[in-house]
Amino acid sequence: MPRGSSPKRERQYEHVKKSAEKRGESEKRAAEIAARTVDKERARHGESRTSSRLSREDMSSGERGGRRSHSGARGRTYDQLYEEARRRNVEGRSQMNKE
Repeated sequence: MPRGSSPKRERQYEHVKKSAEKRGESEKRAAEIAARTVDKERARHGESRTSSRLSREDMSSGERGGRRSHSGARGRTYDQLYEEARRRNVEGRSQMNKE
């Protein structure tokens, strides 16, 4: 956890990390997942100095997990796919859909 994190975010980090390890992720991978999840929540709640548009506007990890737990994993959201295409400089990305 980054220095200066609140006790709430430290608890959240430990909870997410334990959950990932329980699902069979390695300790290193679980730590990466937990850090990314907590960083995104910090950005969404205005607790970080910088944040991406996707971090601020995407649905929360808790909401996404709740939605997907009943209907099966459907992969990344359209916004996540679009942001990746933008980072990779894919031509025609604005015309693409999730499929």
